[in-house]
Amino acid sequence: MKKPIFTGSGVAIITPFNEQGVDFDKFKELIEWHIAEGTDAIIVCGTTGESATLPMDEHKALIKCCVEQVNGRIPVIAGAGSNDTRHAIGTSQYAEEVGADALLSVVPYYNKTTQKGLYEHFKAIASSTNLPIILYNVPGRTVLDMAPTTVKALSEIENIVGIKECNFAHVGEIRKLCGPDFAIYSGEDANVLPLLAMGGLGVISVMANIIPRDTHDIVAKFMAGDIEGSRELQLGVLDLVHALFIEASPSPVKEAMNMMGMGVGNCRLPLVPMDPVNKEFLSRTLKAYGLI
Repeated sequence: MKKPIFTGSGVAIITPFNEQGVDFDKFKELIEWHIAEGTDAIIVCGTTGESATLPMDEHKALIKCCVEQVNGRIPVIAGAGSNDTRHAIGTSQYAEEVGADALLSVVPYYNKTTQKGLYEHFKAIASSTNLPIILYNVPGRTVLDMAPTTVKALSEIENIVGIKECNFAHVGEIRKLCGPDFAIYSGEDANVLPLLAMGGLGVISVMANIIPRDTHDIVAKFMAGDIEGSRELQLGVLDLVHALFIEASPSPVKEAMNMMGMGVGNCRLPLVPMDPVNKEFLSRTLKAYGLI
């Protein structure tokens, strides 16, 4: 039986920047806030953490800093995926070396391999480390959609324990094929409750960067049998989710955090500051939610 890495809300934590580079003091401050607010796991160096623009020294430093700051209080899941299998293996092994609890490994982007290639890619990564691995299927960014049958084949590898799934149409089939021991996490903040109803265990979330307690509670209430309470929270965040994805993430969520006084800096190019019209819409939405 495979043991889930976490149940609940895992924050896909942003990477704060200042003029010198990564703002590690702010990063540690955010980690402490998340733990205090009930976040169930921290995913470092994922898409929301701008992993695509992190040179390897920063990527490694962020994983190490996160592990040390969390100090075993909640799981740390290191983003270690790549479209270069060898690079993904090296990052995965580093994460294991510094004490991460698990890995998040994205479907390889740009190369446009086959389903067989996806299987061989993840099999090679899994054989290189003892850490449990959560697969990450996000077709909107990778231009590849990992089929449920491929997920099923990968789930038979001992240390591949779950998936962050952004294609909700796959969730039911994955649950049927892989069974209850294979953890499914929502990759879409608007679909947390529907995914839980299909047998999922939680979410790896962007919105948790600004509403960690509510994101945790959507899952916690559902798991406790308070379906109506979970539904109320899920419906209540829909406008916020729309605002957070009105432009490519993480530009809006970092802008939201700055509006909330968190001082996390801007995104790196090629992401740019928000269009003024969209920024005003985000501001109105944050005000309506009571965040500013």
